[in-house]
Parts: sequence; C-alpha cells; structure tokens
Amino acid sequence: MAIDEKISHQNIYEISLKGGTTKSSIFIYALIFVALFFIIVQNNKSSSSALTSFGSSTLQNAVEQNQSPKELGDDELSYMQENNTTTQEGINNNNNIDEENEDPLVPPPDMKKAERMAWFKTQIPKLEILKSTNLSESFFNYRVLRFLDQGCSTFFFAIWLSPAKNFGEREFMTMDTLLKVHPQACLMILSRSMDSELGSRILKPLIDLGLKVEAITPDLPFLVKNTPAKSWLEAIKNGNKDPGNIPLSQNLSNLMRLAMLYKYGGAYVDTDLIFVKDMSLLRNAIGAQAVDQETKKWLRLNNAVLIFDMNHPIVLEFLREFATTFDGNKWGYNGPYMVSRVIERIEATQGYNNSSSNYYNLTILPPKAFYPVDWNKIVDFYKRPENGSELVWVENKVEELLYGGRTYALHLWNKRTRELDIEEGSVMARLFSHLCLVCNNVIRT
Repeated sequence: MAIDEKISHQNIYEISLKGGTTKSSIFIYALIFVALFFIIVQNNKSSSSALTSFGSSTLQNAVEQNQSPKELGDDELSYMQENNTTTQEGINNNNNIDEENEDPLVPPPDMKKAERMAWFKTQIPKLEILKSTNLSESFFNYRVLRFLDQGCSTFFFAIWLSPAKNFGEREFMTMDTLLKVHPQACLMILSRSMDSELGSRILKPLIDLGLKVEAITPDLPFLVKNTPAKSWLEAIKNGNKDPGNIPLSQNLSNLMRLAMLYKYGGAYVDTDLIFVKDMSLLRNAIGAQAVDQETKKWLRLNNAVLIFDMNHPIVLEFLREFATTFDGNKWGYNGPYMVSRVIERIEATQGYNNSSSNYYNLTILPPKAFYPVDWNKIVDFYKRPENGSELVWVENKVEELLYGGRTYALHLWNKRTRELDIEEGSVMARLFSHLCLVCNNVIRT
C-alpha cells in the first residue's frame, strides 16, 4: 500500500492541530511529508496528459499538473486553520474587507501621471489583492483543487473585486441561469469579499439545491508566477508602473481571468450574462462582438467569455500582450481590444481563416453565441411590450434566443443596463423566468 493511502488527509490535519506533539514526532512527520511529496510529484510527472476539453479532462489535468489537494504540510494546514473563511472568525474578518470603500483602486480625479503614481504608492500596501506568501499560495491552490476534485462536468469561474454588498440580484441571475443550464458544473467566484459570511448567505440558495458553487479568495501574485505578467504586477506593486485613470480593479480582473485560465483552464464568464444553452462542448473558444456584414470577418472580439485549455499558447500570448502594451488610460485596451490585437496578429502571420486555427486549436464564434444584441440596443430587451407589434417582436426574440440554436449566453452590457428595471413581459423577463432555478424577484410588475 502506498504511503499516501496509509495516512489519511484527516489524520494529517489532526496531527497539525495537536498541541502536545513531541520533537521526535515532528521529525518523523516531516520525513513522512517529504517522502509523500516526492512520491506524488513523481506520479504526477508520469500521469500528466494532453487536454481534450474544458470539461472533465481539463479538471483532471488541472488536479494532476498542479499540487495535489492532499499535499499540505503542517505549516500549510496551520495556515488553513487560521485563514479558512468557513470558520466564524475567518468569515468575520473577511466581512470587513473593502466593504466601506467602493473601490480603493480608483485614484482621485484629474490627477497627472506623477501625482497618480505617488498616490498609488501610498495605497498599494493596503491592497490585499496584491499580497501573497508561500502559505497563501499553497492555501489558494489547495482550495481551488479541492473544489475541482468533486466530479465537475465543466469548470466555470467569475471574478468579483467589489464589495459583497454590491453583488446584487442581477449578478445572482448570472449564477442562477448558468447552473440551471449546467447543473453538474462547478462555478467558482474569485473574490475576497464574497469569501465571507455575507457571500455565503448570498450563494446559499444555490448551495442548498446541491449545486457546486463557492467563493475563493484569489492569490494574484501566485497566478501570474512564471508568466510574462509577473514583471508587470511587480512594477505595479513597487509603484514603478502607472496604473492609469481607468479603475485598476478592472485591469486586475482582465489579468486575473487570463492567469487563471493559463494555470487551471476552464471557462471564464462575466457577471452580467444570462445563460441559454449548454456550452460544455466548446473548447478553446472566444466570441466575436461584431463582424463585417459583407466579408463575415470579425471586427472585434470580446473577453466577457473565454474558454481555454490550461497552458494554452494563445492565453500565454494574451498575458504577454497585456504586460508589454498595458495602457491604463484607455477603456478596454487591456481587455477586448487586447484579445482582438493578439488574434488579429496571429491570423495575419499564420494565414488562418476567420473561424478556427488548427495550430492553436482556436474557434472564433459569431456574435450570436454571446453577443446577440449590441450594447446600444440592449435597452429594448428590458421594456414591456406596449402594443401588438411589440408583443410579436418580443415573442420572436425570445423564440430566437431560446430555440434558434446559435446563442449560448446573452451579454447584458451591465454598464448600460445596471439601472434599468426588468419590466414584466419583456424579453429579459421571459428569458429569466424560463431559465432560472432560484428565480429571485428581479422583474418589476
């Protein structure tokens, strides 16, 4: 019987908490952990295989190629005990994080570059999202792999860098419809504020249904380690890089989704989507936001939904482009425009067609997949029909989205629609009523 089969994870955890352990016992346990770690590493080297999808195969490879969730030593287990937010003390501590300040990463308005950089130097030591230690890295990796190691059919993740109190009914609607369409999936929310008592209460209706959803505090320095973006993050942390006047949290979200995809693979999703169709068979895919109506060539891509295998070369190119061309003063430059630049350059140099590449195993989906309505027309989807012709239009749109077979999710352009009511009888009201599980009361009568 192998060593890791003889010593259960529960027993190891109990060892680390026992107060009367002798020095000789500690030495023996240390030898056991070293031997266990060596055996598992050797097994992982021989068992890693190529990824075949962003579903179960990707999850298996993520667990195999990263540290096993059972490989924690005494220090890591002590850290877990002290910082596990499922304990009341940990929950209460996280409840106080960033709840009073809407966004501590936004500098005062009208600052010039030198003033802005000086201001950020005073703020950076306060920013938990930029902090990392060896123990926090191990703990984050442990929690991610433990979450994935529960029979997920597919792995989705979202990012929430705002206070948990701002995670409202619209954001919950995204989680609700995603898990209705993918009931066997795992949904992770990378968020320090949601990894709290308040966050647990928000997600409880989904968890009570037996769905696999969890908020986990991210470790961004760990995620960018051994990627081209590490130097960029170090420059930001040291105050040597101008974050620009766009909220830094927006660009940290752009970076975090790429780093998470590169390390673990899966599907990143924004929190302003309503899911319509099972997308678990998609692989290495990105959606076009706009296409040329004559040539059908894409004009702009978007990063609201990204589906990639772990260690995918295009994601590595995204990380490199982010780090080397970063501009914090242009909205979207490090997000949708960045992914568009990279893929346009690849197509120009490799001569790929508009939809796919054999070398990169990339699929570019048409706007109908995730962006079936443009941001300047989305308002109509929230309005109730006022007459017969409007009613026919609403019914046709709902029919097209639900049964047309081309739409996986509808991007809601939250900056445009956040303050809009979902009126009874509207396209949005009908879609949500059809696609929800918990069905919170988000429709205005």
